[in-house]
Amino acid sequence: WVDKKLSLEWLDVGLLMWDMRRNINPEPMPDRRCTIEFIYPAAPADQRAWWLVIAPGKGVDLCHVDPGYDVDLYISADVKTMTAIWLGHDTVRKAVQDGQVKLTGDKGLARDMQKWLGLSPFAKEKAQIR
Repeated sequence: WVDKKLSLEWLDVGLLMWDMRRNINPEPMPDRRCTIEFIYPAAPADQRAWWLVIAPGKGVDLCHVDPGYDVDLYISADVKTMTAIWLGHDTVRKAVQDGQVKLTGDKGLARDMQKWLGLSPFAKEKAQIR
């Protein structure tokens, strides 16, 4: 059983980013290397910036240090909002409309974010979420 309130109280940005990295769906992404920077402004200084580098045929890399590539999409949000999106309690579209997520950069990557980001494997068990 995954309790929604409990899962949004115990937030770990590193675990969130690692889990998203493992489950990214590169299918809806352009057929080129894409670099996406996640910015968590309210997180501790050493946890504020994370990069996902997705390259055709090379998979997905998670970087905690700037990999040096031009960034295609910047995603700014608080950790609680990204966790809620990842767990299926919220959607990218709604969070953007509500001003909780700011997307800057490649319009196609921004538009398709929910598709390539997907959901946590635990989100598929919606009947079990209280």
